[in-house]
Amino acid sequence: MKAWKLALAALAAMGAQPLAAAMERVPDRAAGEGEGPFGKLIIRGATVVEGTGAPPAGPIDIVVEGNRITALYPGAAPANEIQSAQRVVDASGMYVLPGFVDTHGHNGDPSKAPQPSYGYKLWLAHGVTTVRGVSFYFGPGTPDISDMRRSAANTIVAPRLIPYAVFGDKWGGGTPDTPARAREWVRWAKAQGYWGIKFFNSATPDVLTAALDEAEKQQMGTVAHLAQTGVAEVNASKAVNSGLDGITHFYGHFESLLKDGLPYYPEDYNYFDEQSRFGWVARLAPQAVEPGSEKWEAYVDQLIESGVTLSPTFNIYSASRDVMAARTRDWHATYSLPSLMDFYAPSATNHGSYYKDWTSEDETAWRNFYAKWFKLTKDFHDRGGRVTAGSDPGYIYQTWGFAYIGELEMLREAGLAPLAVIRAATIDGAREIYDPRGVEPPMGRIAVGQLADLVVVPENPLANLKVLYGTGHTRLNYQTGAIEQVGGVRWTIKDGVVYDAPALLADVARMVEQQRAAR
Repeated sequence: MKAWKLALAALAAMGAQPLAAAMERVPDRAAGEGEGPFGKLIIRGATVVEGTGAPPAGPIDIVVEGNRITALYPGAAPANEIQSAQRVVDASGMYVLPGFVDTHGHNGDPSKAPQPSYGYKLWLAHGVTTVRGVSFYFGPGTPDISDMRRSAANTIVAPRLIPYAVFGDKWGGGTPDTPARAREWVRWAKAQGYWGIKFFNSATPDVLTAALDEAEKQQMGTVAHLAQTGVAEVNASKAVNSGLDGITHFYGHFESLLKDGLPYYPEDYNYFDEQSRFGWVARLAPQAVEPGSEKWEAYVDQLIESGVTLSPTFNIYSASRDVMAARTRDWHATYSLPSLMDFYAPSATNHGSYYKDWTSEDETAWRNFYAKWFKLTKDFHDRGGRVTAGSDPGYIYQTWGFAYIGELEMLREAGLAPLAVIRAATIDGAREIYDPRGVEPPMGRIAVGQLADLVVVPENPLANLKVLYGTGHTRLNYQTGAIEQVGGVRWTIKDGVVYDAPALLADVARMVEQQRAAR
């Protein structure tokens, strides 16, 4: 089977089914769903974490006119400025950060999350104001572009949506299996309104090189999940040499660092048997060279010199380290749809639902795998490489929004300092999206002239990233002896529109209860 067809067949086999025609339409934003934008909005008294790595500062009053930040006043804004505001948000004692950027998003399909607003509201409730979809939907005739435009107009409740198309998907022009056809597909995708391309190693080296070259000419971004089906020909080292902008997940890295030429797989290995696929992925780690070795150091240097961005999506595989913990996260009961929990359960067909017989040996292998993967990411980051935050939600017990905060925690576990984690989640994610277009992003930091994409949090996320979860953080009050639930995003502001994050979560909880009642 052609590599391109194999990749799309793999998508279908893994549950990324081109069934978006059966997805429900995202409803129009109703009265009362978000307020604004306003002629003038002021967020008062906040401690600001501005996104580039600078330390917190406050109190600061942030002035927003329409959808742009127009002034920052250390201490307090002038009285006449405050009096002229149509809305004042009292953020005294709270923290304000730039809106988060999720660089790896998907929507559901009808079998697990048929209403896209389920994921959109969960993202917003966790402070995510921009999502790069890779893709949001699979298959032709899908509403990626429509959702993008409706979100840009704020006529739906959704983050800012940046659509990428999977190479070869969406169109009806046949397989782009020659360099000329690859260039034709790229130009077609650009004309449709897609911002970039996601590769699944779905092309031969000459076709991939042509597609990457044409994408650069068209100012489209490129990112790859370098799947096992093609990594023998194109590993991460070869892909970045061909001009790839970004690598997501871990695929291609360990294959670039093997002690021997090709990875070892057992004789009964089957890529389409997901337990086999993911069980043996972790066994790549001991086949790779050790951190600090000559080959390791040369590979990190190559990644740095290439200018590639890494979006590791640590969270999406984290259940492999402890599946019982992932299955019983405290948000599942209230915020994970019953159909989604069904999809997550062990299955012979659903992508990522591979825990059919997941053993302590499998979990130990994954913990060891993560140690080496964390080290590679940290070495890359420490030498100046750009790392961004992507969540890949809707698979492997990772529910929208919650998965994103889990990714921030895992970036911290990998060794990034808290301010570096926030930078990965904000300005660096924004720059990964906008760099191919040759412009500085209009969001991603708190500064005059930037879009008013902001997250207002009652607790300090630099001290504890758990306060960003919609379910908050549990702690003991030593004075009263009471067990408290603190944190959670209070307001998410996207394009100057103020969303009440607890209200968004309540909407999602109602969706879950309605589906449960219907069953």
